[in-house]
Amino acid sequence: MSAADGFAARLRAREPMIGYWSVLDAPVATERIARLGYDYVCLDGQHGLLGYSGLLAALTAIDAGGSSVGLVRVAANDPAAIGRALDAGAHGVIVPLVDTPEQAAAAVAATRYPPVGRRSYGPMRSGLRTGPKPAEADAATVVLAMIETPEGLANVEEICATPGLDGVYVGPSDLCLGVGGRFPNDPAVAGEFDAALERIRQAAAAAGVAVGIHTPAGAVAATRLAEGFTFASVSSDLLHLEQAARDHLDAARRAPESDR
Repeated sequence: MSAADGFAARLRAREPMIGYWSVLDAPVATERIARLGYDYVCLDGQHGLLGYSGLLAALTAIDAGGSSVGLVRVAANDPAAIGRALDAGAHGVIVPLVDTPEQAAAAVAATRYPPVGRRSYGPMRSGLRTGPKPAEADAATVVLAMIETPEGLANVEEICATPGLDGVYVGPSDLCLGVGGRFPNDPAVAGEFDAALERIRQAAAAAGVAVGIHTPAGAVAATRLAEGFTFASVSSDLLHLEQAARDHLDAARRAPESDR
């Protein structure tokens, strides 16, 4: 049995999980990342550099890697975008800019087949994994709403209580701006930001749903899990490529002449 099997059940049981964030259209690299043991690899269809063909190739690469599942942060809370990501083989979607429980309910409906929801039947790649029965696909598919705006934070308790919603996901950069920050990680609003995180964690716990967050590094992901988040995503492939290249350049320039 693949390590990917049972992902939805584990998430709904609020088991701690660690994921990786991918923004590059580089399926060979994505396949390597998907072999490392992350619980999921999330493809960024909102701010990432992947079109539909890139998402399709990356989801195929993640399946080939074998130890992670593929999630997609879709570009918008739109049934067409959500349906295409799921039909291409995503195990679930992260839906940005969810401000109200009504918007959360619309996202849930877009991921579930009738009579539960409004997803159009055309499983394509996802049918290879979940089979032809809509109820099986519904059970294996997760939907997560991003909490990242003042409105979303104000309504977080109601959003978390939305029937069928599997969890919420914090976009820390936008949430920092949403609580009054002038820029992401603005230290001037650190107290407000931490209070917002605590409110989101408590709302998710009260509703019995998972709560996740994006983090810049593995050590930060560990800290967030210890604080009570149930899953955390680590950085991104583009940032790690840049960091690794910079570190090697710095090391080469520091090396003594005799070592070159």
